[in-house]
Order: sequence, then C-alpha cells, then structure tokens
Amino acid sequence: MTAGERGTARGITHLVRRAACLGVLAFLACAMPSEHAAQASDGKRSEWRTDFSRHTVPLEEIVAGGPPKDGIPAIDRPTFETVRSADRWLEAREPVLVVEHGRAARAYPLQLLIWHEIVNDRIGDLPVAVTFCPLCNTALVFDRRHGGRVLDFGTTGRLRHSDLVMYDRQTESWWQQATGEAIVGELAGDTLRWLNAQTVSWAEFKAAHPDGDVLSRKTGFDRPYGTNPYAGYDAPGGGPLAGFFRGKRDDRLPAMERVVAVRVNSETVAYPFSRMREVRVVNDVVSGRPLAIFWAPGTASALDKSRIASGRDIGASGVFDRRVNGRMLTFKAGPGGTFRDRETGSTWNLRGQATSGKLSGTRLTAVPSGDYFWFAWAVFRPETRVWR
Repeated sequence: MTAGERGTARGITHLVRRAACLGVLAFLACAMPSEHAAQASDGKRSEWRTDFSRHTVPLEEIVAGGPPKDGIPAIDRPTFETVRSADRWLEAREPVLVVEHGRAARAYPLQLLIWHEIVNDRIGDLPVAVTFCPLCNTALVFDRRHGGRVLDFGTTGRLRHSDLVMYDRQTESWWQQATGEAIVGELAGDTLRWLNAQTVSWAEFKAAHPDGDVLSRKTGFDRPYGTNPYAGYDAPGGGPLAGFFRGKRDDRLPAMERVVAVRVNSETVAYPFSRMREVRVVNDVVSGRPLAIFWAPGTASALDKSRIASGRDIGASGVFDRRVNGRMLTFKAGPGGTFRDRETGSTWNLRGQATSGKLSGTRLTAVPSGDYFWFAWAVFRPETRVWR
C-alpha cells in the first residue's frame, strides 16, 4: 500500500467518524451532489468509459458519496483461513455473511466488508460478488456471470437513494447494489442473479460449519478492521442522510427499522425485525411458495458501536422453503434460538439445519433474502407487503 493510499484511508476514516459525531457528513452530502451528478450525467470525467447516454434512472438521483472511484477498494484477491485461526480475532456475536456452494461454506466478516464493500471471489466454479452497503445495511451476493462473461466489480464513489452504486470493469456500466440492476451504461436494464446468503453471528457459523473458510484480514490494505467508522448510524429513530437519499419516504415503518426482505417472482414482502423478535418465526406463503422466516437473537449490529463486537444485539434471520421431501412443515420457536416443526418435532437451527429429531441431518432449501433498513427496501420495492 502506498503512502498516498494510507493517507486517503486515514482521511476517509477521520471524515466519517467526525460525521457520525457532528453531522459533518450530512452537510457535505448536501453541498456536493449537484456538481458530481452533473459529472456523472455528462460523462466528461476521463476516468470513466461509461456510456452515460444509456440509463434507466434519472442521472440526477446519483450523487457523490465522498470517496472517489475505487476510493473504497474492492478485494480482488481474497485469501481465506480456517475457523480455528479466525477464532483468534472474531468474537461470538460478530456478524458474518455466509455463502455456500456445493460443499463449501465461506464466512465474510462484516468487519472487513464495512471497509471494502465488494469482494470479487470464486467458490469452486461459481464466481461471486460479495457486497455490503453500510448506509443501507444490505449484505447481498450476486453471480458475476453475465452475458457469457465474468464481471469484476468496483465502487464508483456514488450513491443512489443512499445505496452503493457499483461498476463492472468490463463495460464500466453502473449497478445498483440493493437490486442488482444495471442503471447506467452499456448493460443498463440488465440484472445480476441474486444468490442466497445469510448474515449470522460468528458463533452460529462456526457451530454449523466447523470446517468452513473465513475471509482473512490479509487483504493487502491497511484498515482498522474490527472498528466501525459509522458509529451510531443505525440508532433507532434516525434516518438516512438527507443529502444521500432523495427518494420518497415510506412511513409504514420507521426508516431505520431492519426488515427481512423477500422477493419471490413478482411478490415482495418485508418482515420487521421488531415483530420477528416477538414471534421468532413466521409461516407464510409468498407467490405460492410456502416459506419459513426465522429470527434468532445473538448477532451484533455492525453499525452501532465504534467496536463492532460491542454492537447491540439486533439478531439475525433466515428464509427457507417449508417443504421437505414433498411434505409441508409448520414451524414454531424453540428454546435457545432454535426452531421446531410441529409435524415431526425435529429441532432446527438458524441455518435451516435439522440438528435433532426424525429429520436430523436434513437441510431446508434456502430462499434468497436480505436484511435491509426499511427505507432502503421500500424505496426500491414500494409495492412491498409488510407482514404485521
């Protein structure tokens, strides 16, 4: 890492920390968007090969986020370590984003993603983009294969409705992270395939996948991993920064309420964490598909305290198809963050694994979902149903 990169990183960290405490970021966001939106719309900046004549959203909705193009650097050559090794620096309640493919299970700690936002990875034969937008709390994974080629992603330094705008390095089209849709450039109108991924606690991951792999802190960058530069951002009663969010607010829920966001075919549903904490499991049907929505305590917020492991307990979710071998199951909350099906009495964990009972060893089929801030889901999916 060059001295300049270290200086940029320190400057960004200092700016964001001051913003969290003093509101400077909100002021800066209001002061900067018009200039950078104009630069985005006319395409004059020499750093871009993007075809700005092609876009599916008004260009003025895209605003500068502060850092420049790739100022928040993606991880392009990720390395991994064992659960035993990572246990030296990860604490039990820390959130990790889990991706499975074939027999492989990988954990991407949010203490790393919060500083990089994108990991271009390959799990076996599957190239994936592991993404996280702290301002929207969206930890999502996409298939990087598109149109007969594999795309690599970086950060544009821009936001739309407070959400990360990514770009692919092959065509420099711009992509909305919250939806996986290309909004500017050659591929505008195209959509990436959303893959199943689940944010759970480190304790949950290592219990379910003791032989899993963990993204290493050896990223090639000098960052204060384990710290949160957005301390206090997700405080209840707060909202998105006005200069970054220009969408319509949906008052059905508080802006910073976390929701389990599900989309099956054309139907979208949001399950508020505040209600999930009360009931712990919902048996629902979305677009004809019977689903079980699980919630369990024990996962820290990555956006609360300056030290991620100290964040308040916001819990974690999982969404699964309720059918097993052609049989419909109905779930209820069990002890200690577990779940039980009424039909066989088997016990299940948050990862959808039956750990005891007649169905022990069985796995539920995971359904792609995400834990969004309400404002970030509602602005892109205003038609969504809110489960009460």
